[in-house]
Amino acid sequence: MRARAADSGILLALVALLAGTVLLAVCVGAYAFTPARVVDLIAQAAGWRPALATDALDRNVLLELRLPRVLLAGMTGAILGVCGAVMQGLFRNPIVEPGLIGTSSGAAFGAALVFVFGVPVLAPGGSWALVALPVVAFLGALGATTATLGIASAFGRFNVFTLLLAGIAVNAACGAGSGFLSYVARDPQARNITFWGLGTFTTASWRSVVLVALAGAIGLVGVMREAKALNALMLGEDEAASLGVEPARLTRRLLVLNTLMVATATATAGVIAFVGLVVPHALRLVRHSNHAFLLPASALLGAAFMESVDVAARLVIRPAELPIGILTAVIGAPVFLLILLRAPRGGDPGAHG
Repeated sequence: MRARAADSGILLALVALLAGTVLLAVCVGAYAFTPARVVDLIAQAAGWRPALATDALDRNVLLELRLPRVLLAGMTGAILGVCGAVMQGLFRNPIVEPGLIGTSSGAAFGAALVFVFGVPVLAPGGSWALVALPVVAFLGALGATTATLGIASAFGRFNVFTLLLAGIAVNAACGAGSGFLSYVARDPQARNITFWGLGTFTTASWRSVVLVALAGAIGLVGVMREAKALNALMLGEDEAASLGVEPARLTRRLLVLNTLMVATATATAGVIAFVGLVVPHALRLVRHSNHAFLLPASALLGAAFMESVDVAARLVIRPAELPIGILTAVIGAPVFLLILLRAPRGGDPGAHG
């Protein structure tokens, strides 16, 4: 009972933290709002009070730029946090992250194809150009992950070790493809590839918010149903099988959900590293590795973390913006080193309880 009460207390604290960071993210930026002003503009947009013509610019900035960006940032952080916890549970290792099986690098390769070759052949001047980047990035992520799973299965018995080796190979291949495209690209194209590869929410829209929300909801519900099975898998594949869990089938289900969530988020926001590494590990340091607690807590802390990073990205070099991935790497790299330094001497740095 005490453990449940402590878990509930932490979850409530994370909800409060997320609410605070969302309010900060809505109000702060190159175009600032007060909380009262935000409420007033939303009331005008909802028809609860007369819409003033003098407030048209403020309403457009808030509703078409700021709110989609804030929502997309929060959902992306939640997805990366949850997927990091899932992948670390599957691999029984706290130093892996969602892109380990090629999802993020595949999305980056797909985006690079769009930046270099464009879409004039498919639909010159058509509406396809508006969705080409997220669609092709998603297909790249899906293709890379499918290749990883196919290679891992070709070794015979499907396990996390062969999956790790396959992921390394696919990540290397996608990275080589993106590097080649950057090399042959013209300067503006190369800059776009680099900027997108570091993550950004500047292109957020209500369409991307809806897509990421759907993928996140489906994925979160799916992985939460497997929390007990993930706990059993952490004991080892043989022990999990003795408890009625089928490790291979569980791994495939969770990888499909991981791919759906990460591919969708990466296709809309670009590649954002270290969030899936930092967030679950921080929660393990604070509490424990029970996935019934860890998964929702990772979603909440991941969302709050990403909102905070996005605010910082807007302010550090204002009026310009810093790519999100630079800040997450600045925070994530020291945490990664801390994990290694905390590992027992002569032991496995990936071991955890």
